[in-house]
Formats: sequence, C-alpha cells, structure tokens
Amino acid sequence: MKLLIKRAWVLDPGEKIEGEFDLLLVDGRLAEIKPDLELEADRTIKATGFLITPGFIDLHTHLREPGDEHKETIKSGGQAAARGGFTTICCMPNTRPVNDRPEITRDIIDMARKESPVRVLPIAAVSREGKGQELSPMTELAIAGAAGFSDDGQPVSNSALMKKAMEMAASLGLPLIDHCEEKSLTQNGVVNEGRISKLLKLKGIPAAAEEIMVARDIILAKNFRWPVHLAHLSTRGSVDLLRWARAEGLPVTAEVTPHHLLLTEDVLLTSNPDAKVNPPLRTEEDIQSLRQALEDGLIDIIATDHAPHAEEEKKTGLEKAPFGINGLETAVPSLLDLLVRKQGFPLYRLIEVLTARPAKLLNLKDGGQIKKGEIADLTIIDLEGKTTITRESMASRSHNTPFLGTTFTGSIVMTIVSGQSVYQNKYYDKILFV
Repeated sequence: MKLLIKRAWVLDPGEKIEGEFDLLLVDGRLAEIKPDLELEADRTIKATGFLITPGFIDLHTHLREPGDEHKETIKSGGQAAARGGFTTICCMPNTRPVNDRPEITRDIIDMARKESPVRVLPIAAVSREGKGQELSPMTELAIAGAAGFSDDGQPVSNSALMKKAMEMAASLGLPLIDHCEEKSLTQNGVVNEGRISKLLKLKGIPAAAEEIMVARDIILAKNFRWPVHLAHLSTRGSVDLLRWARAEGLPVTAEVTPHHLLLTEDVLLTSNPDAKVNPPLRTEEDIQSLRQALEDGLIDIIATDHAPHAEEEKKTGLEKAPFGINGLETAVPSLLDLLVRKQGFPLYRLIEVLTARPAKLLNLKDGGQIKKGEIADLTIIDLEGKTTITRESMASRSHNTPFLGTTFTGSIVMTIVSGQSVYQNKYYDKILFV
C-alpha cells in the first residue's frame, strides 16, 4: 500500500524538520520525504495548507477497562484518542483489578491490539493493589510489556518504598511516574484552597500538599541519582522546586495537563463538577508559571490525564462527584486555540511536548518522529479549522468536560497509525483526496 501526501507543512521538532514536503508511505513506513515527489501511489492526499506532525503521544490516560467499562473501554478510549490526533496512549493502572500482575498487563495489550485503533501502552502499578505497602513484581510486569510504573491517584507515600521503586524502575529502563500529593493535607478536599474554596464553603486542597511530595521525590533523586517523573504539576511552588532540580542536574522530568494550562479555579464558581480534578485547578499565577516552565523546557510533556466518568456520577455535585476530566478529544484543539493562537505560545514547542519529549521518556522505538524508514504515525491538522465539542461528536463513552459547547480554532483532519488512517474528519473528504 502506497500513500502519497502532497505539499504538507511538516513540523517535527524531534528530527528538526520544518517546511513544505511530500511524504510517501509504503506498507506502514515513511519511504520518502522530499519537497516534490512525482510518484505513482494507491492513494494521494492533497495536504496544501495543512500541518503534519508526528502522531501525538499521551503519557497519562485512564481507559477504565477492566472494571469500569460504563465510563470507558480500551476501544472507545482508543477511538477518542484517534479523534484527538493521538497515535499512542499510556493507560494508568487504577483499574479493577489494579494492573499489578503480568497477566493483567498482557490482557490489556492483547485487547488493545484487537480493539483500539491506536497504540495502547499499559503503565503498571508500583505497589501491589496500588496500596503503597509492597512493591509489585516490577520485573515481571516489564517483561509482560509494561511501559512504566505508577500508582497514579495514590502517591507512593512511603519514602523507603519509593526509593526501592525508583531503583527498580531505573534498572529496567522504564519511567517511574509519581502522583505528588501528601494525603494527610487533602482529606475531603474538593477544590483549590483559597479564594474559591472560601466562597463556595468547600474543603480546600492546599498547594503545599503537592509541593511537599514534589520536594520529597526531588530529594530522593538528588541523593540516589535515579530518575523520577512528576505527574500533572499544578502550582508555582512545584515549578520553583523543579527549577532547582534542573539547576542541580537531577534526573527529574515533569508533565502538565491542558486543563491546568488553560483553566483557573474560577471555572468552579458555576459549581460545574466537570471541572473538578485532582490536583485541582489553581490560580492565574499558577497557570502563568506553568506556561512559562513549559515554554522554557522545565516541564517536558503535556499529558491529558484523560479521566472519564459517567454522567450520573458527575451530577452528584462538587462535594460528591469524582475527580477527573475527559481530555483526549479536547486537548489539541483547546491548546491550539487558547494557548498558541490567543497566548502566543510557540507552536514548535507545543508539538515537541506532545511528540518527541514523551517518546524520549518512554524510550519508544516507534512513534514520536517523522523519519525515513520508520513507522508512519502522523497527525494532519488544520490550524484554521473549527472544532465544536459536543456529546454527539465525541467517541468517548463519557463527556465530563467543561468545554462542552465550546468551538475552538484548530481541528484534527486525519490521524494515521502505521500508515493507515484510523480517523478521518468527514468535513475534509472533498478537499483531501485527488
């Protein structure tokens, strides 16, 4: 199968490619990338005016299967990822049962191969049942195909156990991802501790709860020189700690979510439980610090923390509703519009933190680059296209996003995995093919 893509604007920060090129895909791989290719192909795409990037990689998603298939499945989550321009996603282990055994890891991989249009890489639990008391069989999980380790919403509070986990993950060459939260400070917390929590008369979640654990993880990295990845940073204080870690040359990486870059705690003044997340939405000062850290390279990755919940669960109100936001289908359009177009954030950097950077952290052999001879995972984008977020337009089983009804400038035209289109925006059918 030969697919020829003509006159696209190609942007690949990892390979340092930027310019107008033709791309020839043969049997799932990139065979040629040159300014003008005059070749016969089975199918030709006219991509003039469109942006082509490496397929996006999401380090942090929740697919809910096994155990909570009413919220999401590997199939529906994979379809949502494809609609959002993602070609590889990592699923967190807080399923039922927890992904803490090799057979569960293998089952997820097998199911994803059969049902997901995109690659699904399972992140296995650090501890048995994610309880933070005893290490999971990390070596066996790695052999089974785990792409990394995390206890996700449950931080590894025991520092001795965290030390052992960091050592083991380092020996396996896989990332250790920590949810930074001092639980003793967040019990029954609902929103960011501060002005909004006082106005709504709700228990607050202080910034210190995150920053204490960020500091703990950085100190462990400093003393033992083992890598650690900090999930979904949300505060200025966490950024300051990360800046110190980088100045010390420590092996510490970090991610930020689209919602922590784009939304402040003020969104919760409407008491919309779809904006209830953990860590909570913070202040404008926090947002500005996170944006600058991302632009400067302190924060390495944007990850969605896609956390779908059934509508009836989110309708229980701010106090009782579960934490989490649906993010796979809204991430890229919202970032292109609200961050790049309206705030002047560099497009080059945005693409880098969605492609090359997560690929490097995961040590991926496939994905994250546009390179001759390599697997062709690509995303085609219309920077001027319109994306309206509606229940009907979403592939996810859940719709818990405060962006419902919002129209963004920036749309996913096509998502290509191993040279095959796994999502095609029907609006562009008459434009694309010649």
